[in-house]
Amino acid sequence: MYLSKKEKEDIFKNHGRLKKNNDTGSAESQIALFTYRIKHLTDHLKVNKNDHSSRMGLLRLVGKRRKLLNYLSSKHIDRYRDIIAKLNIRK
Repeated sequence: MYLSKKEKEDIFKNHGRLKKNNDTGSAESQIALFTYRIKHLTDHLKVNKNDHSSRMGLLRLVGKRRKLLNYLSSKHIDRYRDIIAKLNIRK
C-alpha cells in the first residue's frame, strides 16, 4: 500500500488532538489522513483520467472530510481553525 504504518503514525502524531501515535479517533487525525489520501488520489487521477472507480472513492473521501470539518466548525471552532491552517485546506 502507498501508506506504511510508520507514515500513518507520523500523521497521527503531527495532526492528532492528543499528539500520540495511536490517536486515530480524533477528528483532526482523521481529517489529516483523509487529506493525505485525497492528495494521493488526485495525483493518481491526473495520470489516469478514465479511472472512474477511483474518482468515486475520491468524492466519497471528500464528503467524509467535509462532514468532519462541519462538525469541528460547529462544535470546536478553534480546533477547526487550527487544522485547516496546518493542512492548508482552505485557500
